[in-house]
Amino acid sequence: MADLKERLLPPKPASTTNLRDWPSASGRLQMQKKRGQSLRSWIRIDSSGNSEGIEMDKFTMMRRCDLPARDLRLLDPLFVYPSTILGREKAIVVNLEQIRCIITADEVLLLNSLDSYVLQYVMELQRRLAAPGVDDVWNSDCPANVGQRRGRTNFDSVFQSPSPDYLPFEFRALEVALETACTFLDSQAAELEIEAYPLLDELTSKISTLNLERVRRLKSRLVALTRRVQKVRDEIEQLMDDDGDMAEMYLTEKKQRMEASSLYEGRKFERSLSIARSRHESIRSSEADDEHIEELEMLLEAYFVLIDSTLSKLTSLKEYIDDTEDFINIQLDNVRNQLIQFELLLTTATFVVAIIGVVAGIFGMNFPISLFDDGGAFKWVLIITGAVGMTIFVALVCLFRYKRLMPL
Repeated sequence: MADLKERLLPPKPASTTNLRDWPSASGRLQMQKKRGQSLRSWIRIDSSGNSEGIEMDKFTMMRRCDLPARDLRLLDPLFVYPSTILGREKAIVVNLEQIRCIITADEVLLLNSLDSYVLQYVMELQRRLAAPGVDDVWNSDCPANVGQRRGRTNFDSVFQSPSPDYLPFEFRALEVALETACTFLDSQAAELEIEAYPLLDELTSKISTLNLERVRRLKSRLVALTRRVQKVRDEIEQLMDDDGDMAEMYLTEKKQRMEASSLYEGRKFERSLSIARSRHESIRSSEADDEHIEELEMLLEAYFVLIDSTLSKLTSLKEYIDDTEDFINIQLDNVRNQLIQFELLLTTATFVVAIIGVVAGIFGMNFPISLFDDGGAFKWVLIITGAVGMTIFVALVCLFRYKRLMPL
């Protein structure tokens, strides 16, 4: 991994003596600065698995891959674009999380980065491209056999069992990009699960401001990750639903057909042979198109299932968070109801005490009553007032329980 980092680092700027020795290079750099062009570091991986670090400006990349400027903006690290897979005439533009690359029939141009997942993509692609006998199937010196190879999707004449490594170069590069992106998102979902479940269990046992704040941050991360996973899933699903986009991504076959047509365009055949061959080739080509589109669709479907599984994990985690929030709300409602019941009981007791206070206030007034002359009258007044107050208190409590305003 360290050797790969050193090899793919962008080259150091030339010294002053080198610029003096090579005036054409300095003049070219000045022209690029005047035109507003900026060199960007890329990692180039060819069909043999060889990688190197190169620098190219935007316009050179547009001419090299025959891409419009809006497609290259999707790969700009200064902007945040959702995950996208675009099939063009001579290239496939891939923007999947950290993997931002341009795939052609002969090479992969990966935006240079020292991110571990980018280096993992480079190493995994090199490993798969180093598989023996793979290039012999799709890269042949005789372009006349394009139609025959095109309809042989199971490769029975070369290998006894089909394998994903025997796909054309652009699909192997696309598969590694999908695998790296899906693995990255799945690992983030797994880390979020490991952190979330203990935190939610702790929150249910102890409701505190600190735990609530941690759950709030956790939910924000979950929503952001779910949005990214959902975008990758929707992009793969949209690509699977469009046969034209999938057919546009067969770069190796389109290149071989162009080479075959340019090789044989000067030859003229007889009219009858030409008509028979064109009919035969059209039938075989349509059948091969269906088979190849189905082959790419199966490749995309495998990673659609993987990313859908990751989305299901995040959905289950969100439901668990929602259930925890509902449980906490129920607990808070229970505490609130207990406070209301205590307040109601306290209000009833205050009402009873107020009745006794009214009686005491009447006896505290300064006016003559014959009852004041009796020495035991005050005792009976207190007994009768207390009994009446307790009767009123018990009656109100029974009424509240009957109305289910207080627990039994």
